[in-house]
Amino acid sequence: MKFAPLCVLACALALPLAASAQWQWIDNQGKKVFSDQPPPADVPEKNVVRRPGGRPSTAVADAPKADATAAPAPAPAPKPAGVDKELEEKARKAEEAEKAKRAAEEQKVAKAKADNCNRARQGKATMDSGMRVARMNDKGEREIMDDQARAAEQRRLQDIISADCK
Repeated sequence: MKFAPLCVLACALALPLAASAQWQWIDNQGKKVFSDQPPPADVPEKNVVRRPGGRPSTAVADAPKADATAAPAPAPAPKPAGVDKELEEKARKAEEAEKAKRAAEEQKVAKAKADNCNRARQGKATMDSGMRVARMNDKGEREIMDDQARAAEQRRLQDIISADCK
């Protein structure tokens, strides 16, 4: 038998063993996290789903009650420094980008409202001036607005001013 196929078969069979040395927990945002490192100290024991070796986490409620004379539990291990800071930095940058995007969108909407307000005020001033106003009808012909059409247009423009000019 050849040596290369045996090596490939051995590696394929050993791959699930590496995956069994995984921690699994639910972080503060409710996302499942998989890692070969234990969870940070701020993750409660009840959020640890799986420990290395494929053993499911034992819930805190299943643990025997400690009496008052027992020694206090040891302090939790400090948070690993490297990866968490990078993830926090990426999350912070993503949040800042989202805030900037929302601010730009709000600014765009505010500019459109201000533009609509100015146009409605100009149209209302034209309607209130009493000069003759012509429009194009469906056939493309020019028509002079009568008093009823002028009053309807004034009401429409006033509604726009009331909505957009605050």
